[in-house]
Amino acid sequence: MNLFLEMEIARDVLSVSELNRSAKDLLERAFPLLWVAGEISNLKRYASGHWYFTLKDAEAQVRCVMFREKNQYLDWQPTDGMRVEVRALVTLYHARGDFQLSIEAIRRAGLGTLFEAFEQLKVRLGKEGLFDAERKKLLPSCPKQIGIITSPAAAALHDVLSTLRRRMPSVPVVIYPAPVQGAGASAKIAAAIEKAASRAECDVLILCRGGGSIEDLWAFNEEVVARAIAACSIPLISGVGHETDFTIADFVADVRAPTPTGASQLVCPDREDLVRQIGMLGAGLNRGMQRALEGRMQNVDVMGCRLVHPGKRIDGELAHVQRLRARLDASWLRTAEGRYWRLRELHQRITAAGPDTSLMTQRQRELQLRLRRAMGVRLEKLTVSLQRQRAHLAHLDPGSVLDRGYSIVYDADGGILRSSDQIEVDDKIRITLAKGWASGRVTEKGP
Repeated sequence: MNLFLEMEIARDVLSVSELNRSAKDLLERAFPLLWVAGEISNLKRYASGHWYFTLKDAEAQVRCVMFREKNQYLDWQPTDGMRVEVRALVTLYHARGDFQLSIEAIRRAGLGTLFEAFEQLKVRLGKEGLFDAERKKLLPSCPKQIGIITSPAAAALHDVLSTLRRRMPSVPVVIYPAPVQGAGASAKIAAAIEKAASRAECDVLILCRGGGSIEDLWAFNEEVVARAIAACSIPLISGVGHETDFTIADFVADVRAPTPTGASQLVCPDREDLVRQIGMLGAGLNRGMQRALEGRMQNVDVMGCRLVHPGKRIDGELAHVQRLRARLDASWLRTAEGRYWRLRELHQRITAAGPDTSLMTQRQRELQLRLRRAMGVRLEKLTVSLQRQRAHLAHLDPGSVLDRGYSIVYDADGGILRSSDQIEVDDKIRITLAKGWASGRVTEKGP
């Protein structure tokens, strides 16, 4: 208070900038760095790298900022609903007069109650198959009527209607009013979805709401809304919150749009694009018809040139036949002459290479006489040689030797005896003579 008294003495009237700077200095001097625990909500990450979010508990909340040079070394990413503890400086953003915490460090303190409930419901519905791609319905390419489920007072409804009016003003829109925030909003949203499905007057539905904190969007995280979307027979697009916001309705819906405006862009084609496409198709059709007509006209011209009098056609064909006959005669003549000269050539070659049969007959007779004489001479030589060999064999015949008075003596085993050393006295011997044989026993022997 002393500071304010001094300022009042120095100056009676303060500007807003002076007031905010004074309050900022007072807060930063009064509160040193301190740790604060709470739950993160409405977290925003800007392109500059700075983080802005709200830290809250059951009774109060405070704005927070964590600049890039402080958060760039964090090895985990905070999310909405997460309970954390922050080491921060109490300050005031003088440009807007916002009381806030400038965070120096942050650490996890456990998941928030809402975030924990969100994760539990997400896991349970996922196991039941409510998020499966197989059950998702396709959006109609050109809907005849569009239904919107939202609050009539929501700013998102104005954005959706403006976009639909700009893109396709001819498509009628049916609004199914339902609160999108507060107690009992989830049951009313589910009832609006069921009503739209039962009336079946629209080809596609848009469930939309603008951005907000996790508490503001909690109606779209309730199980009753998720099951109403899953049971809806009409294709439904979820356009809830900003692009970074995710709800259970986004996972169950047939298509999730990043924003309500994005949902309106997905639900129907752009009229200008359709007009442009129709124009392009019309131009292509005209070009195709023009080319087809030009081709047909060329065919008519060609057929006109080919259309002649039958008499002229017959005369032309006769002339063509005569030309072909002349070509055939000339070709046959050339072929016959070629074959004739080829035949003469072959005849000359055969004549030149043909054998003299009389000379060959005489030659054969002479060779026959020479063969007979040679065979006689050869037989005579073989006969003389045979007689000579027979005489040699006769000289070598053991019988001839025995005829001259010799004999052959064998031992008891049949071996021929050539020496007295081969036998002993009293051994049996066998003697072969020129005629017959005899046996005996050795009585004596000598050298």
